[in-house]
Parts: sequence; structure tokens; C-alpha cells
Amino acid sequence: MTSSWLQQHDSATVVIFRALQLGDMLCAVPALRALRTALPRARISLVGLPWAEQFASRFGRYIDEFIVFPGHAAFPEQAVRLDQLHDFYAGIRARRFDLALQMHGNGQHSNAIVRAFGARAMAGFGAGPGGKDEYLIPFPDTGAEPLRLLALATGLGAPACGAQLEFPLTGADQRELEASGITRSLAPGSYLCIHPGARSADKCWPPARFAAVADQLAIDPRLTTVLTGSPAEAPLTAAVARLMRRAPVDAAGPLSIGAMAALMRRARLLICNDTGVSHIAAGLGLRSVVIFSKADIRRWAPLDQQLHRCLWDPFGEQAQTVIDQARTLLSLR
Repeated sequence: MTSSWLQQHDSATVVIFRALQLGDMLCAVPALRALRTALPRARISLVGLPWAEQFASRFGRYIDEFIVFPGHAAFPEQAVRLDQLHDFYAGIRARRFDLALQMHGNGQHSNAIVRAFGARAMAGFGAGPGGKDEYLIPFPDTGAEPLRLLALATGLGAPACGAQLEFPLTGADQRELEASGITRSLAPGSYLCIHPGARSADKCWPPARFAAVADQLAIDPRLTTVLTGSPAEAPLTAAVARLMRRAPVDAAGPLSIGAMAALMRRARLLICNDTGVSHIAAGLGLRSVVIFSKADIRRWAPLDQQLHRCLWDPFGEQAQTVIDQARTLLSLR
């Protein structure tokens, strides 16, 4: 398969494999945008984790269909649903997609999965040259994740339509936020958001550090602190709130991802760990300070280093730097 494949298959059926969590999926948006631009009449299906049905719906401009992936023993994101494997692969193979696109890592395990889809052609990352009707490129050792994935799309002949992330908000997101009552006393631009949680607890900055930063930034009486998080993170936001001298608005728990993003869009700043909300902020154009402790900062930091300030602080020693970076961002016009 050559890089002119996309130009020859404007009405193709394409299946993309990327069974990962929120931040990883948002990093794929520039590649998805490029593919849709190259194939405006194609039917593009996404195979992903069950939660990502909402991702596919939100990005309906780029994705036409969502297919739930039942898991694989090599992938830790979910337990394998053995009872669903046969029907999943049989259903995919029966459809004979024109192109199967592997966008799930270096291909060590994912290429075998995507080959089992039985598509007429395959593309993705891989160590070798691939077989007949395959287009494989080496997985980049360096570079930001959106740029790595975009390189795959452009290698197939798609135009690079920018590396910026997106997070489109819907009317349902806004209505849910309004119904929650959280913003009743929060004027747009009058608050900052602190998101102290992450999917892995060992990626979380200490609650006492978030509280200290919030108290310093709230010296301006016009700036309210809003704590955000999933229902599972409500004990963590409560811990941060107890350590603060000035009571925050604790918005953890009831909001969906979309409503939480609508809340963040009205904020002046986000402070968070290296987690999915940092990529939501990038998609919203919301200024942020992102604290890294485990992941490769060169790969996962947002691309705009003026709008998003990232720092490495695995031991919670850089609170003053976080405060300084936050104040710089708050002063920007």
C-alpha cells in the first residue's frame, strides 16, 4: 500500500483501533481530523474501550460508528470479556473493511489484533516493513503524542490540518451544568479550577500542595477556587477542601465529562496532574498548569507551551513554581 491510498479510496470503509483512555483518545483528534479531511465520504468506525462511545459521539464529525473492544490479555485498560471475543472478531471480519488503521502503540500486540480484523489493507505502527497491502511505519521514539499519530495519517497521504486538540461542547453539556446549580454564583472568568485526581493515585500531587497553591491564588477575593473530579475522586477533593483556609466550591462527583468541561471553559485557569483533563484544557484553549510525576513530559505535555505550563515534580517540592506559573498565566490578556 502506498501513500496515495487515501486519494484512491474516497468512499472507503475504515476501522480504527485505539482502545485507550480519555487523554490518549484526545491526542488522536488531529490524526482523525486529517483522515476525515482526506476521506470526506468514507465511513469511519472506531474500535475502543466501552467508555469511548461518548468520545465517538462527541467527535461525530470524524467518526461515524463506534464498536466496543472486548479486550486483550496484553492490555491493562480492561479485563478481557472472553464471552464476546468470537462474535467481535467474526463481526469485524464479515464486514471486510477497506482499511484497518492501528493507532494503539508500537504494534507489538496491537498489529496482530488489527490484522485479525480481516480488512483489505492495513496501516499502522510496526517494527517491520509489513506484508502485502500493509503500510507500517516505525513508532517514533520521541515527540508529542498528537504529532506521532498525525505522522501516521500524513504518511498515508492525508493533509496535516493542524496539530491542535479539540473538545467540542454540546447543548446537553451546558444544560447539565446549569441544572447542577454549581455555576449559580460563579460568573465566567471569576474562578480557577483545580483537578487533584488522576486515574492512577501515584500520579497525584499531594492534596496539601494543591490546597496551599489554591490559598495563595485566592488571595485576590474575586477569584474563587473550584475543585473538580469524578465521583471516585470526591474523597480527594474533600481532602483538599479541608486543608484550604478559604472554602472552595467542590464540584466533584455529579458532573459528566462534558459538563465538567463546560464548567472549565468558563474558568480562567486549570491546575491539574498529568491526566485526561489536561488534554481537555488544551482542546478548550483553557490556560493550565500541569504537574508531571510519572509520564514522559515530552510526549504528553500539551503542545502550546505558552498557554500550558508543565513541570516535573514527583515529590511535591515545586509548589512555589506552580504558583508562579499560575500567576503568570492569570496575568495574560
